[in-house]
Amino acid sequence: MANTYSSLNIHFIFSTKNRASILTDDISVRLWAFMGGIARENNMIARCIGGVADHVHLLLSMPASASPAQAMQQIKGGSSLWLHKTFSELRDFSWQEGYGAFSVSVSQLPETIAYIANQKAHHRKKTFQEEYLAFLKKHEVNYDERYLWG
Repeated sequence: MANTYSSLNIHFIFSTKNRASILTDDISVRLWAFMGGIARENNMIARCIGGVADHVHLLLSMPASASPAQAMQQIKGGSSLWLHKTFSELRDFSWQEGYGAFSVSVSQLPETIAYIANQKAHHRKKTFQEEYLAFLKKHEVNYDERYLWG
C-alpha cells in the first residue's frame, strides 16, 4: 500500500495443548528458527522468539496488511506441521486454541526482548498460568476464566 506506514509490534503468547512440556532445548532451538522463517516469508520481522517447555513468546513487527489472527494461523499452523514431519514422536502435537496478543510500543521493544530472552529464569519463579493472567491484567484484557485454559 503506497503511502502507508506503520509500527505494529505484537507480543504473542501461546502454549502447547494442555500445556504439555514437550519443547525440549533441542526442539525449541530449531522451532524458533523455523518460526522466524515463517515470519520472514510473510513480511513480518521476528524480533525475538523464546519460551520454555510448554509455551512460546513471539515478538513480531507486522505489516499493516496483516492481522494478528493471520500471523498466528501462519506461524502456529506452519510450525505444527513442521513439528509433525520433523519429529516422529510429535505426530500428535498441537498448540492450544487461541493465543494472547499484546501491543508493544517501540520504546518497550528492548525490555520485551529481554523478557522473552530470559524465559527460563523467569519461569523458575512463576508458572505459565500466573504469567498469562498477569499479562491479561496488565493489558486490561477482559476474559472469562471458564474459557481461559481450554
